[in-house]
Amino acid sequence: MSYKRLDPEDFLVSIDSITSTVWSGNTPTLTTFFTSSTASSNDEYYKNVYQDSSRTDVEFAISYGDKLGSGSVNFNDLVPYITPTRTVYGQFRNLIYGDENTEFNFGGTDSETFWALTVDRARYKEKLLPGTFNISISGSSGDGTIYLTDNSGMVSTDTYLDCGRVYQIISGSNGTSHDGGTGYSTTQGSFGLFLPDISTLILNPAAIAYHTGVTPNRTSNSAGDNISLMFEAISGSIAGLGTGFKLNSEETLTSDYVFVRARNSELNYSENPSFISGSTGDVLYDSFINSPQSYVTTVGLYNDTNELLAVAKLSKPLVKDFTKETLLRVKLDF
Repeated sequence: MSYKRLDPEDFLVSIDSITSTVWSGNTPTLTTFFTSSTASSNDEYYKNVYQDSSRTDVEFAISYGDKLGSGSVNFNDLVPYITPTRTVYGQFRNLIYGDENTEFNFGGTDSETFWALTVDRARYKEKLLPGTFNISISGSSGDGTIYLTDNSGMVSTDTYLDCGRVYQIISGSNGTSHDGGTGYSTTQGSFGLFLPDISTLILNPAAIAYHTGVTPNRTSNSAGDNISLMFEAISGSIAGLGTGFKLNSEETLTSDYVFVRARNSELNYSENPSFISGSTGDVLYDSFINSPQSYVTTVGLYNDTNELLAVAKLSKPLVKDFTKETLLRVKLDF
């Protein structure tokens, strides 16, 4: 075994972006939607959505939040307006804004309510990919059906909240608006927020209601079942139009490249004890003196205290002698 100190130019860091589908089964587009047929105590907070009737893999969850606690029943009638929808509102507000006093804002318009679509953590590795979000929502009035995307293809500088990057959800497709404008009205605000770093979409009920008639029930101390209302608006739209819920994920892969160089005069002699006479310490064969030959099979990377950090194996032994120079590239992925 021979050692060689690496120089600074022997190291290179490379960053690559890898994209993939989000939904289970490598499905690029969700076209079928199912919820659990069994009632659960979590139904007041969220409902999981599946793409097949076996309901094995959760694709995403739908939640509804209301600052005033409307649309759900009080936990305790002695303490009014403390309800599941108010709890959901506060949890998402803290997650997204990191401030319990901040209002949700959609394109410059504040809102006391929202729907949240949260992609299941098992569906992606790192984050969602902006510009790939497409979905349609249908109702019975207004425009009837709206086609939504994020506006990542229309902004030159990313905007950040406490949870990471944020884009406005607009009327359009593949990251741009249909009309060349902002893709939403300043009166109702944008259609929501696309938050790729926490795999969450926040939908603005005011804008959705104006264009589709899908309006949440905000009756106090009443089970409005607004989660099912949004589920039906999504599943009904896609079933009727043959479109789907499209979304991809993105992963940043960092690779460290280490270039191990052996010049013609280096690493030609073997330190194998069988090459040396045990009694005299002489080299057993003269050819090992003037014309040595070694076989490179493994590269070990050590720190300055001779601790082994990583090992790279060659697919087959590589012959090394005075007539050959060797360059090995070791790739470490993180």
